Amino acid sequence: MTRTSQVARVHDQGRPPPGLVTPGKARVDPVTIMTFFLIVLFVMPARYVVGPLGGAGSPSSMVAVLLLVWYLLSTLSPRWTPIQGRQPVRAVIVFFALAVLASYVAAATRPLSADEVNAADLGLVLVGGWAGIALVTADGVNSMDRLETLRQRIVLGASFPALVAMVQFFTGIEVTRYLALPGLVEKGSAVLFEREGFFRPAGTATHPIELGVVLAAVLPLALHGAIYCRVPKQRRKRWIMVALIAGALPMSVSRSAILGLFVVMVVLLPTWPPEWRLRAILIFGVASIVMRLVIPGLIGTVLNLVSVIGSDENSTTRTGDYDAVVQAVTQRPLFGQGFATYLPRVYRVIDNQYLMSALETGLVGVLALLVFLLSGWVLARSARRAAADEETRHLAQCLAASMAVALFGFGTFDAFSFPMITNVMFLILGCCGALWRLQTQPGRVPYDSLD
Repeated sequence: MTRTSQVARVHDQGRPPPGLVTPGKARVDPVTIMTFFLIVLFVMPARYVVGPLGGAGSPSSMVAVLLLVWYLLSTLSPRWTPIQGRQPVRAVIVFFALAVLASYVAAATRPLSADEVNAADLGLVLVGGWAGIALVTADGVNSMDRLETLRQRIVLGASFPALVAMVQFFTGIEVTRYLALPGLVEKGSAVLFEREGFFRPAGTATHPIELGVVLAAVLPLALHGAIYCRVPKQRRKRWIMVALIAGALPMSVSRSAILGLFVVMVVLLPTWPPEWRLRAILIFGVASIVMRLVIPGLIGTVLNLVSVIGSDENSTTRTGDYDAVVQAVTQRPLFGQGFATYLPRVYRVIDNQYLMSALETGLVGVLALLVFLLSGWVLARSARRAAADEETRHLAQCLAASMAVALFGFGTFDAFSFPMITNVMFLILGCCGALWRLQTQPGRVPYDSLD
């Protein structure tokens, strides 16, 4: 697959006229700030946190909260406000936050243990960070060039945990213990998981499942960059990143990862030209053969995991949660028992975010979760229809594929309990909102900067 040279790129849509930028005034670029966030998110192991803050104390979550503060302070000035025109992501975030707040109030109406109170409070901090990521991205990216830069940096960032995962898989060495900053506390085990005789790497994520879904969600963005690479010298590097992400994905030995890969193929392949589809199928076949030769048994193990879904012990254990969930939800159907208060050590492990949301935030929270996931898909598809060039249409479809990975993947594990995948998906939602705004409101003059 090579880039289509005949396609003209439309990058100037949404670019502010030169006269609007005050000469000599330092410009604060949201994409640059988001780059720092990506470094913290992907390079620093997620299981290391600031001790007293627990799950909300991961460095990436703390930076995300600062993003929200920055966004809100910027709205106080008409000159620097990022709010310009319609942006559906704002409504999505407000609805999601209100659903969580309603569950927080509902939690106060029942007896709570000290652990549950702390978890509920820290849950609000997490939601604030997720909101900051989505809002800064959706309103802060002011041109197609900057959106492309952010896409490149997301892919580059995700390549790091993929590379770490490969080292873990082949050596069994938990290299992330050497990446933690002094003063952080380890939350979780540094021992690698194993399945069917293979190490299950987590990279810098907290769990192999989380790593696999993150890589599946970023893979479409990596493919877009490699296919439409306009600089020949960079083309090899971009395909190497695709190979890293796609190669590390099955090494997680996770059904969720394989499901995500299947979703990506279902969403992207029908929109590709016939010659692209043929090449993709050939490359996939050759890669499978090479992996079978280099890592005997891995492909068979992964395929077996998928083939026994619904009949193996792992699946039956998960479906066995349904009765307990239904009974608990019927007691608090609308707003649940409180976001982040369903503690596994107190109740039970629920490997399904939809069920977890029903328990913690009720039916209103499940609706908010579906709105969050589906809105990204709808915005990306709307941007695809509005786009004037094929490259932008392809980017929109790739963002839709990323949201589809989450839509299905969230049904296989409690995603909101894992910082990396949640932060990545709110970031991709923000990218969907930014692309929608740039394609549907190209004539609107964006703000000068966030300052």
